[in-house]
Amino acid sequence: MDYKKAIYEDNKVILEGVRNFNIKQILECGQCFRWEKKAELDYIVIAYGRVIEVVQEDDKVTILNSNEEDFKNIWFEYFDLERDYSKIKEELSKDEILKKSVDYGYGIRILNQEPFELVISFIVSARNSIPSIKKTIKKISERWGTEIEYKGEKFYTFPTPEMIKDVTEDEIRETGASFRSKYIVDTVANINNDLDNLEGIYNLERITSLTDDECHTALQEFKGVGAKVADCIMLFSMSKYSAFPVDVWVKRAMMHFYNAEEGSLNKIRIFARNEFKDLSGFAQQYLFYYARENNIKID
Repeated sequence: MDYKKAIYEDNKVILEGVRNFNIKQILECGQCFRWEKKAELDYIVIAYGRVIEVVQEDDKVTILNSNEEDFKNIWFEYFDLERDYSKIKEELSKDEILKKSVDYGYGIRILNQEPFELVISFIVSARNSIPSIKKTIKKISERWGTEIEYKGEKFYTFPTPEMIKDVTEDEIRETGASFRSKYIVDTVANINNDLDNLEGIYNLERITSLTDDECHTALQEFKGVGAKVADCIMLFSMSKYSAFPVDVWVKRAMMHFYNAEEGSLNKIRIFARNEFKDLSGFAQQYLFYYARENNIKID
């Protein structure tokens, strides 16, 4: 485990001796969109029908608006706290080129999020900026999710498939999803149709249970889901760690550090998976964060 002790107090959980954890890096490395920054190392997070506030002071992390039961059943896995990231970083740092990115993003962890939310979120993400993605997902949540109050503020959970099953394309367009709206409506309908059919093409439990390569292929049955979006969904919500999402930042990083060819994104994906194997997803997060934060450019 990547912490020494958990202390449970009234409406909060305090983790002491936390390693390999930086809440800013975790939330701002492109893997999730339901957060608000309150102050340096102080973030509101909305996930699994809950609202928590995570405050970090060095190796002490306090999860406010939570309790022992939720920590053990939700947040322990959500923050991937059982995994020893020191071992991952040690292995990846054997690659001298990658070591710089690992050291820079020392506190990144891959979150375990809800598959339905991630399918919709990353369809929204196609050719879109993170602020725009966050805004659209927030509007979807405000319209169809459940209201939760915390410290006098109203927050909204991401809707379940059932809560949004009758949505129309016009309604989704009002959230700012633009051309992606038709993909979202189609995806919501397909997921609802296969919700109780474990053999169904669009059943997310079935897709999650597949091997990494099968999962990657199966996710692309959804309209609006290509290779990169499929990699994001399977990495951030289905524990498929050989996934290697290639966006503009990762492409730049791979060309900058590894002299990867200016070819298709798929060629870079294959190159990286051969290079990093089962740790490809972790390598991708370190490379993405380093490249974006340092605004790497290709000559």
